[in-house]
Amino acid sequence: MSTILTTSVLLAMSNIFMTFAWYAHLKDLDKRPWILAVLISWGIAFFEYLIQVPANRIGFTEMSLGQLKILQEAITLSVFVPFAVFYMKQPLKLDFLWAALCICGAVYFIFRGNPAG
Repeated sequence: MSTILTTSVLLAMSNIFMTFAWYAHLKDLDKRPWILAVLISWGIAFFEYLIQVPANRIGFTEMSLGQLKILQEAITLSVFVPFAVFYMKQPLKLDFLWAALCICGAVYFIFRGNPAG
């Protein structure tokens, strides 16, 4: 498996954990004390870091820091939109499309030309 694909898969997995750590408590723990949400979120984030740190180390062998960051942002949006719509029951907005197009532009510009930035 290529470095970019391996990195992308690992970042997608880590982003799923982090999205739940950051936002699921708004739905599932909204009636509980905030400190409980913090502790649970930290627990989830621990597993996210177990995947994210190796993903960035692997990716950094062939990608620049900027490329890693833009790749992460593209993955973040691709994880966040389904999470927002299907899990949090938020309406699908056209703004998600515009944001995705902007991020696609960022991906294009950061990866064009020299692959390592």
